[in-house]
Amino acid sequence: MQKLRPTKLLTAAAAFLALTAAGGLTIRLTNPQPGFAREAGRLPELAAKTRPAASRSLPAAGTFAPVVEAVRPAVVSITTERTLTTAPSEPLPYFFVPGAVPGPRQRRGAGSGVILSSDGYVVTNHHVIAGAEKITLHLTDKREFEAEVVGADPQTDIALLKVPAEDLPKIALGNSESIEVGDIVLALGNPFGIGQTVTMGIVGATGRGNLGIERYENFIQTDAAINPGNSGGALVNARGELIGINTAIINRGSGGNQGVGFAVPINMAHHVMKQLAADGHVSRGYMGVGIQPVDQDIAEAFGAGEPGGALVTSVEPESPADKAGLRQGDIIRKLNGETVEDPRALSLKVAEQSPGSEAAVEVLRDGRERKLAVKLGEHPEFGKTEFRAGKSAPGPIGIGVQTLTPELAEQLQVEPETRGVVVARVTPGSPAAGAGIQRGDVIEQANRRETVSAADFRNAVADAGGKPILLLLNRRGSARFVVVHR
Repeated sequence: MQKLRPTKLLTAAAAFLALTAAGGLTIRLTNPQPGFAREAGRLPELAAKTRPAASRSLPAAGTFAPVVEAVRPAVVSITTERTLTTAPSEPLPYFFVPGAVPGPRQRRGAGSGVILSSDGYVVTNHHVIAGAEKITLHLTDKREFEAEVVGADPQTDIALLKVPAEDLPKIALGNSESIEVGDIVLALGNPFGIGQTVTMGIVGATGRGNLGIERYENFIQTDAAINPGNSGGALVNARGELIGINTAIINRGSGGNQGVGFAVPINMAHHVMKQLAADGHVSRGYMGVGIQPVDQDIAEAFGAGEPGGALVTSVEPESPADKAGLRQGDIIRKLNGETVEDPRALSLKVAEQSPGSEAAVEVLRDGRERKLAVKLGEHPEFGKTEFRAGKSAPGPIGIGVQTLTPELAEQLQVEPETRGVVVARVTPGSPAAGAGIQRGDVIEQANRRETVSAADFRNAVADAGGKPILLLLNRRGSARFVVVHR
């Protein structure tokens, strides 16, 4: 199992550091991993919020074997591949041999995933598949499928995959809002790449946040053993219902489980997955305020009486909050009738709203309660999350393309003035795949003709007939010519 990349080693929040300065507490994601034609999809719905008491206790037979037998076929192992190139400014990741020339090399990663639907939708962590050029799913019945990314959301670390299969085993969804501290849970995944493993524990806490792992955090904490490779795997209740996606662990440099693991609640993941399945990206509501917690001192200073809520420290000009009349010094107590406990809770509640929807905000201003209506915008930085496959179907050489936009240019690390089309999908085994073309490459020319639109590219390919096609690619700012033989 390869070591985690340095960017995946994350320090905990200040409160954790204060408690564990001597121990060197770190938080790490539990995986060492460094064109899709969109369909309506048949993602399952969440279970009812109220669950019977039997879902919280040991089974009468004293064994979870029947639960595991029902769940494990829907939990898959994931292997990924990607090509790395060593730039002069990067340290060599291997022992340098005099005379050797650094060049492209393959990096492999491993993680886990969960089958959601019989027609091939699979959920995993974004960090499991980030940067991958090939994603392979391994089922418990020894079948293997190459998966394509429907969409990914780094802000919650959720990714949705699709494989070309039918009648797959699928998992039943639970409802993470119904779980309680002390509930028994099982974690399934592929730790350290040794094969599917099941561990048992309890829910140690819910609503964990401010850990610095993701932007939007509302984790389920558990002591069920979670280790590197478990990322993207299933956290299920005693009924075998999926209640979370295993994501991260806390450790003191041991590299493994120490009894504190975190899973993305299935309700949050489900909200993200539905948008990914429909649009390929996640849109989040945006209010436009700076906020801070309200402790006892702040509450007394602002005449709030008791702590709680989110104090508005700034209002962005012309933002939805500004237009609705929110002011610096307002204490937001409720959003759409639900109590706002702290700034993190407010951020989560706003992010779950659709841009353009109207939010009812109750604030305390100068000791008096006021009600405001805020028409939410779309978050300018975190709305469209990650480059995703376009809807263009692969042509005769196995490439699906989409028009290059300034936003995509920034994500793909090419100059803003670059003109071309983006490779959104490469069909495995196609002429394009054989020529080494990758998803995310920018095609600037086809047979010496500029390709500033998908139509330009298709016309150039059609005009070439059965002859080889000369493409000028831009890959992360570096130009190269590639010949694709039909």
